[in-house]
Amino acid sequence: MMKSIVRISLTLLLMFGLSGCSGAPDGIEPVNHFELTRYLGKWYEIARLDHSFERGLSQVTADYSMRDDGGVKVINRGFNAEEGEWSEAEGKAYFVQSADIAHLKVSFFGPFYGAYVVFELDSDYQYSFVSGPDHDYLWLLSRTPTLPDSVIKRFVERSSQLGFDTNALIFNQPGKAITD
Repeated sequence: MMKSIVRISLTLLLMFGLSGCSGAPDGIEPVNHFELTRYLGKWYEIARLDHSFERGLSQVTADYSMRDDGGVKVINRGFNAEEGEWSEAEGKAYFVQSADIAHLKVSFFGPFYGAYVVFELDSDYQYSFVSGPDHDYLWLLSRTPTLPDSVIKRFVERSSQLGFDTNALIFNQPGKAITD
C-alpha cells in the first residue's frame, strides 16, 4: 500500500506541482452559484481521462470535507488490482475566486496546486463534470456508483464539444459495484 501511496503522491506532485496551474482550460467556465456544503461528501468516479496517478486503479472515489482553515479536505481512493490493495491520497483545496464559483485549486503536496473546475453540476448535486488545469484532465463524478446512460451521453457530447479527447475516456465496468 505504501508503494501505491508514494506513486500517487509523486505523480500528483509532478502533475500539479510542476505545472503550478490553477487556471481553467480554454473554453471551460466554472459553475456559478456553487454551494460547497452541498458538494461535500463522497463522489464515485464514473469516467476519467487516464493519468499515471490513477493508472490501474478502479473503484475510485473522492471524499470532500471541511478543513479547520476553511479549505476542503480531499481524500482520493482507488483499488489497485495488480497490487491487490487500496491506494489513498489526501489533499487540500481552496477556492480560486470566490466560494460561489466552482473553481478550486487542489494540492496533494505543499505549495503546489492544480485546477479543479466543476463545469457542469446537477441541480440536486448528484453528478458533476470536472476538469483539471487543461484538456488532459477530465472526470465524471456521481453520488452513486452508476448513472443513467443519458447523463453519460451528455457528458461525452459536452466534453467532446469543449475539446476533450472523449475517445480516450476510461469508464467503470458496467454493472460492477463499487465497494469499500
